Amino acid sequence: MLLHDKLKTWRLILASQSPRRRQLLSEAGLDYHLAPKFDCEEVYPQELPATQVAEYLSRLKSEAYPELLAENDILLTADTVVVANGRILGKPVDAEDAKTMIASLSGREHEVITGVTLRGAERITSFSSHSKVRFRVLSDEEIEYYITTYAPMDKAGAYGIQEWIGYVGIEGIEGSFFNVMGLPVQRLYCELDSFVG
Repeated sequence: MLLHDKLKTWRLILASQSPRRRQLLSEAGLDYHLAPKFDCEEVYPQELPATQVAEYLSRLKSEAYPELLAENDILLTADTVVVANGRILGKPVDAEDAKTMIASLSGREHEVITGVTLRGAERITSFSSHSKVRFRVLSDEEIEYYITTYAPMDKAGAYGIQEWIGYVGIEGIEGSFFNVMGLPVQRLYCELDSFVG
């Protein structure tokens, strides 16, 4: 039986404000209910390895969800981080910060990690997906154009692979493209299939 048929007896709840995650779930044919926005302080222990932060934060978001889950609910939470030279690049605070971030990625390889947590009334599972992304050397003019023309402020690492900079700047990807967009759809599909049995 196909997963979207199995999910007909379940209510998949997406607890994310990301328009990209909504788009990816819809395009994968997965019906979902969008959770209302809720507060979650996204902090993690400083000693936590950078590669484990996204999964930790996805679980933290799951635990912060204020509603009680029904027997047939599956709550989906996710977090994406960019790791460059062992350092986490979150969302930029302003245009100058975005410029600094993209300049630090220019001509180098970095890792994009998305952590995902699936939680039902009685069980929880978390996983993370890793993709390596390599940018060619970008000129100051190209970086400036991207920041002033597009919307990098709500994106980890200050860029969206599905936007102009992804088309002209990315030389190669090792791993899931959709993971870099914010949701490892293929892995999620398999994990959901296993979760619902």
